[in-house]
Amino acid sequence: MRSFILRTCLNALGLWIVAALYAGLDLTGASTSDRIGAALIAGAVLGIVNALVRPILLILTLPINILSLGLFTLVVNALMLLLTAQLTGLLVIHGFWSGFWAALLLSIIGFFLSIFVKEGRHQQQPV
Repeated sequence: MRSFILRTCLNALGLWIVAALYAGLDLTGASTSDRIGAALIAGAVLGIVNALVRPILLILTLPINILSLGLFTLVVNALMLLLTAQLTGLLVIHGFWSGFWAALLLSIIGFFLSIFVKEGRHQQQPV
């Protein structure tokens, strides 16, 4: 449970940063607290979608993913972000290509955020 909450917060922070940097993705809400709530909910839904739908979609698209040398994974990431936007209604994405670039930015930002947070990894103590 702690790992899910941490992943949700990282997703929410990533969505918040992408919405601030890129005009193709917007968080709904009139005030800052509404946007924080939208980012947290969308981050949770994105985590669930990535855990349940993304592996199935990656297996189904494996042949094209192999032919594209893994670049089709970027399209799958964009589809997961678009699905999250459709399910929650809290994200506004202006077309597929905006979703593609937003998902790419989200992946890069998520990578850098995960460097700072070590979840579930224990270092061995020397004997």
